[in-house]
Amino acid sequence: MKLLKWLSVTDRFYKIYLDKQLAPYGINNSQYMFLIKICRSPGILQDSLLNMFYVHPSNIVRTVATLEKQGMITRSPNDKDKRTCKLYPTERALSIIDEIQMICEKTEVLLLQGMSESAEPFYGFLNTGGQKYHIGTPYREKGGGVQ
Repeated sequence: MKLLKWLSVTDRFYKIYLDKQLAPYGINNSQYMFLIKICRSPGILQDSLLNMFYVHPSNIVRTVATLEKQGMITRSPNDKDKRTCKLYPTERALSIIDEIQMICEKTEVLLLQGMSESAEPFYGFLNTGGQKYHIGTPYREKGGGVQ
C-alpha cells in the first residue's frame, strides 16, 4: 500500500503546487492540459479530448465552458457534425501558453529531481499502470489505449 499512498500524496501536492504557479494566469491544474492542447491544435474537436485525457465527459464540458467564460477559448459548430464543437484559442490564451508550458515543464523537472536514471522507465511504469486500470472504463478509445 506504500505505492498507492505515495502516488496519492504526490498527486495531491503537485496539484497544489501547480495551482499556485498557474494562478496568475487565471487557470488551475484541471485546465492547463486542455488549454495547451487547444492552443497547440486549433480547431480540435471537443469530443476528441475524451480520448486524450481520460476524464469523464462532464469534466470536459465543464472545463471547456470555464475556459470559454474566462476568454481563453472559443467554440464553433463543426460543419461535418453539428453535435460537436471545434475549439480555438483566443489571443489571450496564445499570449500566455508558452509560459504555462514552461511552468508545467519545470514542475515535471521538480517531480523527477533526484531520479538517478532516465525518467523513461518511470513513464513506462505509469503507462502500464494506467493501461491495467483503464480497461473497462468509459474513457477507453475504441481500438486504442492509454497514450
